[in-house]
Amino acid sequence: MFKPVSLLIGLRYTRAKRRNHFISFISLTSIIGLMLGVAVLITVLSVMNGFDRELKNRILGMIPHATINSREPFHDWQKLAEFAKKNPQVMAVAPYTQLQGMLAANGQVTGAMISGVEPQYEKKVSIVEKHMQTGSLDNLQADDFGIVLGETLALNLGLQVGDKMTLVLPEAAVSPAGVIPRFKRFTVVGIFKVGADVDGLLAYIHISDAGKMLRIGDQVQGVRLQLHDIFESRPVLMNLLSKLPDYFYGNDWTQTHGNLFSAIQMEKAMMGLLLLLIVAVAAFNIVSSLVMVVTDKKADIAILRTLGASPQTITRIFMVQGAVIGLFGTLGGVLLGVIIALNISDFMTWVEHITGQSFFDAYFVNYLPSELKWSDVIGVSFISALLSFLATIYPARKAAQVQPAEALRYE
Repeated sequence: MFKPVSLLIGLRYTRAKRRNHFISFISLTSIIGLMLGVAVLITVLSVMNGFDRELKNRILGMIPHATINSREPFHDWQKLAEFAKKNPQVMAVAPYTQLQGMLAANGQVTGAMISGVEPQYEKKVSIVEKHMQTGSLDNLQADDFGIVLGETLALNLGLQVGDKMTLVLPEAAVSPAGVIPRFKRFTVVGIFKVGADVDGLLAYIHISDAGKMLRIGDQVQGVRLQLHDIFESRPVLMNLLSKLPDYFYGNDWTQTHGNLFSAIQMEKAMMGLLLLLIVAVAAFNIVSSLVMVVTDKKADIAILRTLGASPQTITRIFMVQGAVIGLFGTLGGVLLGVIIALNISDFMTWVEHITGQSFFDAYFVNYLPSELKWSDVIGVSFISALLSFLATIYPARKAAQVQPAEALRYE
């Protein structure tokens, strides 16, 4: 029967029940420290993945991946759309006209970005229709002067579907009464909720109504592009603009929200690095634990050596003990981290409900997102196991250097 001596003795030393219970306590604290470090690292990486996902799905679902604009309003946007769709990366194209103005209702005034859109095309480049709370983009009809608001905008202005509000543009208009701001009464025909800061910034009107407000008729300012791969937005845009006349120019999401995306990526990397130090500290505890075990077991080591155990056998004994600590710490941390990562969003929502506080209103999403990626779990597990293994080398080598005669002199 195969009985590996190094494995059996190493497992026995891990318990350390014979004389020194303090050694087993140190081993236990090493396991707990490693477990907590791994769990925290997995949880934080999952939260950062969640913010990354929400940025892509919500923010980048509402704003265009790229836009092609003209320095002057133009008519034949369909030709521009057909040209853009020849690029294999372009999924859909929609015309738009952008306005900046003030929305006023019930004695409240707030600024907003108002997009003039063609509903049937806007659905293909935006997720807004999927997040309508009441009404629909299809309710935006030419010459009806309807408006679709974000939920935050509607709440700030005290509006519901069917209510009237006033859109005031900064452009001045000359009338018999003098120079006055350009304004128009609109009817709320829909309210959307994405769960991000765009709920308090964006509003939609029909592109025909936007043309009347800006006095450009049925002309548009540009087209929005929906791409297969958002990270190819810049090369695709540059490629299209290089084939268009000089009066066309463009923007992509990296210019409007690229800093936010980069900040999340950098924060994820820095948090991962800092928390990895926690795992390293926990692995260092394995060194101290094994050094104490070696000191406690010098007599045992000497006896094993006199019975014929080689230095390599002694080294493997203590490497087994450290590996067991690392294995249990890593597995426990992975299990705890996965459980926390999968439930932290619901838990924080429950905490907000109990306390009546909103902890995430300052962020671009109003809840704590979390997305567990098994690649992160595998990576953290591998690094934790590797650090644990490396932590065993020094104590194991010290154990192998114990001289039997010296260790047994005072026994």
